[in-house]
Amino acid sequence: QVQVVESGGGLVQPGGSLRLSCAASGSIYKILSMGWYRQAPGKMREMVAILTSGDVTNYGDSVKGRFTISRDNAKSTMYLQMNSLKPEDTAVYYCRFVVQQYTFTQSTYWGQGTQVTVSS
Repeated sequence: QVQVVESGGGLVQPGGSLRLSCAASGSIYKILSMGWYRQAPGKMREMVAILTSGDVTNYGDSVKGRFTISRDNAKSTMYLQMNSLKPEDTAVYYCRFVVQQYTFTQSTYWGQGTQVTVSS
């Protein structure tokens, strides 16, 4: 089994910054990709940022130039640095790991979600 734990989030004023963290532990042979998604009330979940094992990144159009995804391989942890936050960034943020386990099966695991609220 794999456990995924998110941290960070909270209330921030427009123009401010936050950093989210997400750590995976358990039966992981290799992390294939990691990413952040968000869901605002009444909206569908959308991709925010993805980072593959080959260091390829992809960002949603609304966050390009403001958000940065990164990782610490030794800790199986990913981060999302969010700068120049806007009220429309308000959402529940979820992290996602796609992993290859020791059984050589590929599985997807999600974090529990963390609320980010941008408001004055």
